[in-house]
Amino acid sequence: MKRRFFVIFGVIALCSILALTLILQSAPRTVQQAVSNAIGFCEDLREPDALLMLDVMHRRFGIEAFADSLQRYDQVLANLSEDEASHLRVFRRIADPDNPIRDEDWQAISADIDFFIVPALYCNPQRLPGNYVVMLNQAANAGGLQLTHALLACIWIQENGCEGLLPQGFTGKVYHATAALINHDSVVNEIELEAAAFLYLAGQNSLVDGAFVERVVAVQNADGGWLPSSDPPVYSYLHSTILALLLLLHVEYPADSYPPMLAPKSP
Repeated sequence: MKRRFFVIFGVIALCSILALTLILQSAPRTVQQAVSNAIGFCEDLREPDALLMLDVMHRRFGIEAFADSLQRYDQVLANLSEDEASHLRVFRRIADPDNPIRDEDWQAISADIDFFIVPALYCNPQRLPGNYVVMLNQAANAGGLQLTHALLACIWIQENGCEGLLPQGFTGKVYHATAALINHDSVVNEIELEAAAFLYLAGQNSLVDGAFVERVVAVQNADGGWLPSSDPPVYSYLHSTILALLLLLHVEYPADSYPPMLAPKSP
């Protein structure tokens, strides 16, 4: 009888633990919890593009786990071939205003998107190409990744003090077109994450529906990352996770203004 009692008690205790685990797993996750989990996912990354964005998060939000991101970026570059490093050296300007690049580095720019975001990155002191506005307008009208990166180019142009080179009302058009990429259905995909994150970077958070932010928090994976699309569920993807974390850090730490995305020159 006594043995049966302990068996029953053990079964009840095990069921209680399982029930509590299920309750905790199904409990709504807060933005703060989502941010903490995502930082854990990202803190040991060695992927160059991700490291530059982690450096932005360190400078903008003081995330100490990302304080050595530029050093890690340089370590990665040091272990690459010269051809592989050339393209990455160009984008190092995001974290270092005095970034040294070589003539051959410019030749490494070959992707369609790079042709209009790199000039924005270096528009001060270099001038934008003569056909730049036409090229940027074509990107904005193309939608998708071309549009979100046209917004990124606008952010860099403004931070470099070159905004007078853009037609009046152009950035407003890009803001609203980017916001229209965010759907109201239950699926969260990568282009929506990029649109929302870049709008927050641009100080246009009012164009991002709070319900979308709630959906982003809700679809975070148990490992702290996000999927390229929450339908169908697959694996956590680095690019999606960086974008979601960037978005949620702005939500978690609201401010009237933030340090610029591009590292500024020392006074």
